[in-house]
Amino acid sequence: MRCLHLLLRASPAALLLILCLQLGTNEAQEDTRKAIIMDVELPKKATANEEVTVILRAATQFRECMVIKSYLKSNVSIEGAFNYQYTSCLCEDYPRTFYWDFQANSTAKITTVIDVVRVLNICPEDKAVIPIEANRFSVTKTLTIG
Repeated sequence: MRCLHLLLRASPAALLLILCLQLGTNEAQEDTRKAIIMDVELPKKATANEEVTVILRAATQFRECMVIKSYLKSNVSIEGAFNYQYTSCLCEDYPRTFYWDFQANSTAKITTVIDVVRVLNICPEDKAVIPIEANRFSVTKTLTIG
């Protein structure tokens, strides 16, 4: 009888321990780190033929580095530096900033794009990862020409 009494007294403690372990395991399985964090600066308004600057700040919360290709897209044709592409290594402790200076003659939807790509000789020792979930990230803003 005494043995049964000890078993019943230990049961709530064991259940509490199992519950805590289960909650800890569930939280550990959730990965909230972001592959790419994009901060895009683009003026909302400009005049025709005025030089406009797009600034893209890219960062990652991954511990591993990634090779990224950054570029702009538009729903209207824009010539010059707008079409430059940057390929670089993005690491958690080394965020990147990219600049595009161009002139626009009409209102445009401008999309800033980052593709995670497989390119050699960009990251140190060619050690880089490609996220399984997605390898293209973008932000779209409108530039109004008035």
